[in-house]
Amino acid sequence: MLRQLALTNMGAAAQVHRIAFDQAMPRLVGLHTPEEDRWFYREHVFKTCRVWGRFDQDALSGLIAFRDGWVEQLYVLPAAQGRGVGTELLDVAKRACERLELWTFQCNERARRFYEARGFALVEQTDGARNEEKEPDARYVWARA
Repeated sequence: MLRQLALTNMGAAAQVHRIAFDQAMPRLVGLHTPEEDRWFYREHVFKTCRVWGRFDQDALSGLIAFRDGWVEQLYVLPAAQGRGVGTELLDVAKRACERLELWTFQCNERARRFYEARGFALVEQTDGARNEEKEPDARYVWARA
């Protein structure tokens, strides 16, 4: 079931983010504590974004946070990946926006293939100097046809 998340879902959203991020970027495990993740979701994500989640048997399995044409966060638990959860979540943002942009890490090949297969085009690559992780990243853009 897809539904918009409320601040009461903040802890579950932060946990999905951390599990999926750590699986995708194992060399960055431990970058933030669970308390820092919850603070980020409470004070930034839920205050500035529309946040939607996918629930499987009442447990959050994925989330998307988007605002003003930007996908800020898109995370799916590893056990739910490859089952259409990410596509369903991305479609929520696509229905709400005429154009979307997002950043992902260059080394995250799975994410890059996912976005490219869903109509996003690579428009910029950086050396990572401007992001917190100092990881080379890639900016993608999608526009409604």
